[in-house]
Amino acid sequence: MKILYLSLILANSMLFCESANILYLMPFTAKSHYIGMKNLAIELARRGHDVYAITPFRETEHPATYHQMMVSDEPVWKRLFDVPPRVFDIMDESFESFQNIMYKFGFMMNEFVFESKDVQEFMKQDHKIDVVVAEVFFNEGLYMFAHKYQAPLVLMTTVGNSLKGNFYMSNPLQLSILYHEYGKHSEPLSFFGRLYNLYMCTYDLAMLKFWYFPRLQESTLQYLKDLPEPVPTLEDIASNAAILLLNSHYSIDNAAAYLPNIIDVGGLHIKETNDTLPADLQNILDNAKSGVVFLSFGSNVQINEMDTDKLQAFLKVFGELKQTVLMKWEKEPLQNISKNIILRKWFPQKALVAHPNVKLFIGHGGLLGLQETIAAGVPILGVPVFGDQYLNIIDTIQKGHGDILNYKEINEDILRKKINKLLNDKSYTETAKKIAARFKDRPMKPLDTAVWWTEYVIRHKGAEFMKPPTMSYIAYHNLDVYLFVISVIGFALYTIFKTISVVKNVLKSQQTKKLKKK
Repeated sequence: MKILYLSLILANSMLFCESANILYLMPFTAKSHYIGMKNLAIELARRGHDVYAITPFRETEHPATYHQMMVSDEPVWKRLFDVPPRVFDIMDESFESFQNIMYKFGFMMNEFVFESKDVQEFMKQDHKIDVVVAEVFFNEGLYMFAHKYQAPLVLMTTVGNSLKGNFYMSNPLQLSILYHEYGKHSEPLSFFGRLYNLYMCTYDLAMLKFWYFPRLQESTLQYLKDLPEPVPTLEDIASNAAILLLNSHYSIDNAAAYLPNIIDVGGLHIKETNDTLPADLQNILDNAKSGVVFLSFGSNVQINEMDTDKLQAFLKVFGELKQTVLMKWEKEPLQNISKNIILRKWFPQKALVAHPNVKLFIGHGGLLGLQETIAAGVPILGVPVFGDQYLNIIDTIQKGHGDILNYKEINEDILRKKINKLLNDKSYTETAKKIAARFKDRPMKPLDTAVWWTEYVIRHKGAEFMKPPTMSYIAYHNLDVYLFVISVIGFALYTIFKTISVVKNVLKSQQTKKLKKK
């Protein structure tokens, strides 16, 4: 019996991964992206791995094996523009213009990282790295670290399904059901929605392949010297990634076909803890007998930048509600507002939306905040501003647990109707509760899933066997075979029609000769 028991212990121990050295890249200065990635980094360190995190945000409480290399925390908008625009003005940018702004982020990420003294010191030292973890978000230049240290690359997204992620992993793009993350169309699956999606994806991939990657490669190699030869292209490195951790889940997104090395970990940042609300907030929520409406535009969008008339519309309609309104407000307190409106510079959103008295969440549609609200089973009113926010809110409409409020259309009448509909129509809450139940019903928690697969890549030295065969784009998609078949059929049809034409001409000639003889 003891031998059997020891054998079971030995078998289970083989499933665990020995301590590894992990280079973890999260240099983007938007706090939401950091929040989406940090839990995995800290959890890997907690489980005994040495995690070397490149980040602009310093953690004060962390395991001893979590090592921080600090990079600039300068907002990208400040470096990109002489006079940073209001966030709400970005809505007027065309898709092409917005994408071009995003491409510039890639070059700035190189500057932020390679100009860091911590990173420079790290690169001077002799490190053995077992895996590199990086985000699919305009920091592809940093993927060259995977080649520098001859380590497998693990990619992850914070914006859910990603066109570039599917492209890198050679996953079918499925453009009929998987929309470009920055697309804006009220009916994504309609004919014109799909036509526009084809245009956006074609534009983005063409720019990525023929403009962005060549220039980013040149920028990266200015910083990284003495790399192992031959030096691959950044596209090749991205396409050779071991796995992609996708901030998505079929319970809340369109079901799609994924290769085995693409893993759903939607809600990764929603780490289950015993977080409690501050005593004063707990008291406010407990005593809100008519319920609570919570408004927050996250860390990247500040509501104080909203046009005055639209802000006043919010305050006027909020003042009419019987519910208590909690409103994230970053500047000095507003004067002469209704007593039911409570302003704070920060709210613990995850714990707050989970309180049973919260009846409605109003936000900009950022995926992380949206997932926290979905997990809590609370209806959503979205005011999308940029990026993936529009598509995220459209999805809540299609699923039946949310509605959209277009920024330019905000006025008292529209706002009043939208809020009252979501508060008084019970179907929104009932649907939100059903979606929350299925979102949380999984064999493993998202964080545990992400840790397991990252360690799997380490255990199996990159898990090459999970990837599709290495082939050219044309061969992988069978385009050469299709072209051959079409050519054969075309030639056969041409031969048949040509033969018929020749026979007809011969017959016609013979008939003409007979008529002449007569």
